[in-house]
Amino acid sequence: MQAFVDFWRSFQRLPSAWLLALQCLMLLLALFSNYSQSYRTLMWLLGVLVLLVIAKVIRQTPVFTILGLTFVGMAVVLSCLIMLGASSTLLQMSAHIFEALAYFSAAYGLLRYMFEDRYLTLDELFAAGAVFTLLAWGFAFLYSACQLFIPNSFSHSSAAELQNWLDLLFLSFSLQSATGLSDIMPVSPLARVLAMLQMFCGVMYLAVIVSRLIALQYIRHSPKS
Repeated sequence: MQAFVDFWRSFQRLPSAWLLALQCLMLLLALFSNYSQSYRTLMWLLGVLVLLVIAKVIRQTPVFTILGLTFVGMAVVLSCLIMLGASSTLLQMSAHIFEALAYFSAAYGLLRYMFEDRYLTLDELFAAGAVFTLLAWGFAFLYSACQLFIPNSFSHSSAAELQNWLDLLFLSFSLQSATGLSDIMPVSPLARVLAMLQMFCGVMYLAVIVSRLIALQYIRHSPKS
């Protein structure tokens, strides 16, 4: 019982750290990707857990609105339907779009959280990393919805009509970090527009957040008047 209390207190104190840790865990589990039912169930549970943590993060920030929680709720419901066997393309597209909106809502909420005071806290440092991964995950969901809406939206050496999730996530991180390492190319107009938007968001995020953290660190160690 005491261990649970300690865990809950740490979660209350550092929700951004737990959100970032869950996303890193999902990324590590992608190393062992397979199509077994147990693996898909585990990844689905982690995905739902991330959405629930996102709901918690939204509640702690000024972005706590009915709209933001609606995105999370719809994403959970639609992902449950897909896990239960629903295979409609429209349903899958809707699930990916709502998941992307939920991730973007959490990213916006964490940005507001980081900019609402003049002091740098440990959770704000984790929030800076969490926002980056939230944006990358959100755009990956949009890419997934895009290729369902427009087949062959992305070109790859495998020549597959639909790219797998890990490849789309790798493309998302490559574009957002401006490294350009991905071997996947957006081909359709919609895919290219989404890619350009992510490039812009990635460059602006790094510029704004780095300058913000440096300013907060300076304020923290500046001589008291």
